Amino acid sequence: MSEMSLALNLAPPMPAPPREATSSRAATPIPRTAGKVWLLALLLLAMGAFLRIYPTAGFTGVGFDEHLYQRYVVLLNAKGLAAYPAICEYFIQQQSGDGMAELPPTRFLYIFCGSLWSQVFGPGGLEKPGPAGNAVALASLKAVSGVFAILILIPSALFARRLRGDGAMLGTLALMACAPVQIHLAQHRMIDGVFAFWAMMSLWLLWENLRAPDHPGRLAALTACLAAMVLTKENSFFVFVALSGVIGLNRWAKWGTATPRLLLCMIAGPLLGLTALITLAGGTDNFITIYKLLVSKAQVLEYAIRTGDGPWYRYFVDYLLVSPIVLILAIGAAFSAGRQSKALLFLTAFMACGYVLMCNVRYGMNLRYTTIWDMPLRLLAFCQLADLTRRFGARQPLILGVATAALCAYELRQYLLFFDDRNRLYELVPGGLLFALKILKGASPILQ
Repeated sequence: MSEMSLALNLAPPMPAPPREATSSRAATPIPRTAGKVWLLALLLLAMGAFLRIYPTAGFTGVGFDEHLYQRYVVLLNAKGLAAYPAICEYFIQQQSGDGMAELPPTRFLYIFCGSLWSQVFGPGGLEKPGPAGNAVALASLKAVSGVFAILILIPSALFARRLRGDGAMLGTLALMACAPVQIHLAQHRMIDGVFAFWAMMSLWLLWENLRAPDHPGRLAALTACLAAMVLTKENSFFVFVALSGVIGLNRWAKWGTATPRLLLCMIAGPLLGLTALITLAGGTDNFITIYKLLVSKAQVLEYAIRTGDGPWYRYFVDYLLVSPIVLILAIGAAFSAGRQSKALLFLTAFMACGYVLMCNVRYGMNLRYTTIWDMPLRLLAFCQLADLTRRFGARQPLILGVATAALCAYELRQYLLFFDDRNRLYELVPGGLLFALKILKGASPILQ
């Protein structure tokens, strides 16, 4: 088989390690990847980076949440990390009144990265708040969002390679590079792409620790990623429950071995993140008050009531509007995942466990939150394309490559449809999506 044929065909699924495996040496090796495959992967990575860096967003204003992130970065630059409890107390004072819900300062890691970026790459004199500091903070937050939107491509590709081989790596990387919502998040100061990166890393490292139990480096990396996820956003609760659900299902699915050390790291990572947040908030009382205020305010926020509710299949509807072909192909692969590959079943289980919780959050549904499923959905979609093209025999690599390229082009077309100068969408709410698709007519209900 030629190198190109190897690159475009799926590798066979890796068998589960024996139950008694207790070291990284029990990990199943995968075939050596040819240099041409790595070169193509680098080109796809460069394409994804370009699509995220090059300004294509029609909406060029500053969203409500972006203003708040900017304020926190400016305060952190001016007062320093030691004053973070005071910033949290300021939030409590502001939210204790009748004002509308605001995002909490406990989304620390994104705010800190924005502050760090501004300190390293911004001009001096940021200690005093002002218009110049505001502009630098906004630019820094956008840079952080863009960097993490690029970084997520790397674990997505490598994880796909570990699961299904070189062909899956290239196909998943291509589809992730052209994912509409991923590109959109990189064009703005949004936290969801940063959070998706840590969720993706946690999912990958859980797989690796199940396959090769008790490897100290991988266990430490999983612990750190779980802690970073908790420090980024409160949605980490949903990902943690989904990962725990996957571990629970491992008893029957037998993806690998869930050792006591792995379970300890699954607990220690979130606890480390939680402890850091409590310290930054100025104590347990402040931390609890912040989240009570966030939940109570969000339940009566008019915008959330109008756009964040719906039936249990709301996420399917929203995703179908933006990436219909990817979703349909992924669903097809998910139904046959158990017969095809335990790896695909692993991804399906993760999405299903998370979905059960996320679709039941009252006034808390948004397409941005589905970025944690982008890599699993695109790997499943590519696997389904590979299955559909097997009938072409020796021509399968060519047909599969053309089909994947066509799907990438369609995804980019979808991005331009929703987010370029014609529709200028910012928030991914059903009203705006339906108007962009001309399902609804009349004045656009774009909600900033």
